[in-house]
Amino acid sequence: MYKSGLNIANRMDRLPISSVHKKIIIALAVAYFFEFADLNTFSYAAPALVKQWHLPLNTIAIINSSAFFGMFIGATAGGWLGDKAGRKKSLIISLVLLSLFSALNALSWDIWSLAIFRFVTGMASSSLLVNANTYIIEFFPKAVRGKYQGLAVAIGITGIPITGYVSTWLIPMADYGWRLVFVWGALGIFALFGIVKLFELPRWYEMKGQVSKAKETLEQIEKIVAGEKGPLAKPEPEVMIAPVTTGRMSDIFKGIYLKRTIILICVWILQTIAFYGFGSWVPTLLVKQGIGISHSLLYSTLITLGAPLGSLTGAMISDRFERKTNIIVSCFFIAIAVFLFGATLNPVMIVVFGFLINYIERTFSSNLYTYTSELYGTEVRSFGQGLTYGIGRASNIIGPFIISFIYTGYGYLNVFLLISIVWAATAVAIFFGPRTSKRSLEEINGTQSLNTYSASSNL
Repeated sequence: MYKSGLNIANRMDRLPISSVHKKIIIALAVAYFFEFADLNTFSYAAPALVKQWHLPLNTIAIINSSAFFGMFIGATAGGWLGDKAGRKKSLIISLVLLSLFSALNALSWDIWSLAIFRFVTGMASSSLLVNANTYIIEFFPKAVRGKYQGLAVAIGITGIPITGYVSTWLIPMADYGWRLVFVWGALGIFALFGIVKLFELPRWYEMKGQVSKAKETLEQIEKIVAGEKGPLAKPEPEVMIAPVTTGRMSDIFKGIYLKRTIILICVWILQTIAFYGFGSWVPTLLVKQGIGISHSLLYSTLITLGAPLGSLTGAMISDRFERKTNIIVSCFFIAIAVFLFGATLNPVMIVVFGFLINYIERTFSSNLYTYTSELYGTEVRSFGQGLTYGIGRASNIIGPFIISFIYTGYGYLNVFLLISIVWAATAVAIFFGPRTSKRSLEEINGTQSLNTYSASSNL
């Protein structure tokens, strides 16, 4: 058992939202902006590359797969680094690598150089996402952590439609237009100015045994908040909590974490194949159906306008209703919208159903990011989240080939039928997870002396 007597959980949970919290949201929202932008830069550039480099769909699949394998490595290694070296340091390293290699994407001279650069870019982007999620979950009060996680994502996810708009302007301007899309993605380096000013997390200091630093950081935060909001409320009494892990990587496959890890791996695999089976392939598949590149890019950009609105909705409902219920309901609505999208080539219907898909998907994902982080203790939170998220991303190494195979052998509609089925399966998997809303992280993941319900309860 580790207990410093600082009562960090209750002291952090009773803080009102202040400039400290707002600066975190702004800094990480900018980082999210370019992380989400990078997820879509290649999908926007791909149609131009198919035409300019005379590439078959299988080659596009290889490049996509290299990026997703990088995401697996990056999420896992970045999660490990976040637990061992600190959340803040991991954020800085990830952001620098993301910006650098996004710029190098623009200098690619052949398929293999682009595949290698996409691999490292994928590593950095997933590491950044995992540690940003962890930072918000560990800093914000339990009553609103889902809301502010969703808000940061909602702001950041505007990077998708904005990048789409930028792409529709840059790509047609010249043969090298697709290269400029990657240069745009490298501008995320400017988020560094905000991230370097963030506090390292008191919970992380305490977990590492650096009690004096945890105490000093917590008191600095409280001083700033009290200066803005007045005297702080008295925190709830500290409850003795025995960690269910010693902090080893293998611990996420033991005790209450074993079931959670299995559930999250299934959920992230399924949602990754479904999410990217749609988002990464829509521009190219529409072109294959006879829609021009300019119109395909326009439709793809318009439908992504639903993403920030969906994240905002996710933020608003995240703490109001049970998080896993939000996730399950979202999955079924996405499944319906995806099938309807595939059933039409009418431009208006493409935009309407595509908008709904992006809207509901981001309501889903803003809740899933929070939920995944909540299911592990401080000692393995970044690693547990990183590994499960990373395995999901690794599944999309084969995802592009599955989509290519289904389209080539069975046609356009069956691609979307498959994606719908996968979304329904995602809902079934998440059903078996624990509930987390309005519970402290220690309560969800610890063993309390005065337990009223099990940490692994589904009720």
